[in-house]
Amino acid sequence: MAGQVIGAIGSENQGLTGLEQGEEEVLGGSDGERRIVNDALGEPIRLETVKEAEDGEDVELTLDPVIQQKTEEVLNGVGETYSPKGATAIVVDPRSSQILAMANWPPVNPEDLSEVSNEDLLNKATGFTYEPGSTFKAFTVSAALMEKLVTPATEFVLPPQLQVADRTIEDAEPRGTETMSVATILARSSNIGAVTIGLEVGAKKFSEWIQRFGFGKPTGVQYPAEEQGIVPALDEYSGSTMGNLPIGQGISVTPMQMVAGYTAIANGGMLKPPQLIKRIGEEKVHEPKGKRVVTPEVAAQVREMLEGVLAAGGTASEVSVPGYTLAGKTGTAQVAENGTYSETKYVASFIGFAPAQNPQLLAAVIVDEPQGEIYGGSVAAPAFGQIAEYALPYLGVPQE
Repeated sequence: MAGQVIGAIGSENQGLTGLEQGEEEVLGGSDGERRIVNDALGEPIRLETVKEAEDGEDVELTLDPVIQQKTEEVLNGVGETYSPKGATAIVVDPRSSQILAMANWPPVNPEDLSEVSNEDLLNKATGFTYEPGSTFKAFTVSAALMEKLVTPATEFVLPPQLQVADRTIEDAEPRGTETMSVATILARSSNIGAVTIGLEVGAKKFSEWIQRFGFGKPTGVQYPAEEQGIVPALDEYSGSTMGNLPIGQGISVTPMQMVAGYTAIANGGMLKPPQLIKRIGEEKVHEPKGKRVVTPEVAAQVREMLEGVLAAGGTASEVSVPGYTLAGKTGTAQVAENGTYSETKYVASFIGFAPAQNPQLLAAVIVDEPQGEIYGGSVAAPAFGQIAEYALPYLGVPQE
């Protein structure tokens, strides 16, 4: 279990990847030293200990082995069904930001590295960077609500196409001119609607909100070599940038950054570093403090709107767990390559939480280049549903 997370060690017992490498100083211990004392004739007469050998300390993780095993099982199902390039799933308790599961596909056994590539050993949760696509729209809407530019009920008349500089924005499904509320824009994942809202916020403020939600810098999770994604600086914006960013294009993120951002929406507005290490030796690791990014009111409004994604007419309406109200967002992002967007390669994702208004479980499923199906709603959202259906009763979360 958790092969990539725990990592591999080399022939000298030194940590090579993952937590074995990151916590090497703590886990590794240190060799002792003995000196041979000789008599006048140079014959050894005794051994003196100069320095005692020290065992390494234990590192206790926040991972729950039962949820970890179930998450890996679900992810294996996704891998077998869609043969993607790779996939990752992260499960957290949004109240404490503790990581309950962190899984990767394909799985590896760190004890047998004979046929394992560096790519296989990568913990994709912290090391995979991708354009998030529509899962980013929750932050676009949060920014507009915080700037008091819209309410969930604010309506926009949306044309079939929207021109932003040299960029033509279209929705996934062709349609005529339509009036949609902010809540409907999020539930139906309208690109034109999200860009319209982003343009209301404006480039300068939007750039600030991207940073406020923690993009472009490591989350601070206790894991080595965490990637930080790529966020364009405000002075690098071109005419079409605001046609891209509000729908999660032209920016790259890690799964862990997206989980941290959604956790802030789930827990009432506090952005905290996700926590993976609970205890080192005898010492308990303090729960990360975090900072407020949105008000409790705005967080509650976004949570309610994200329920619409799993309701009739939403992009993940087939996913449900009896007894619980779910909330979340689908993403289907074209892979950027050679300065343009691929017509055949996509990253399908879903990030959600439950119960919707009092979240005690949050999970993200990110699938890199699935084959056969490409949509977050059909590839990643059902996996979220399977994890939630198992983990909610297991954690004793009461039905609503």
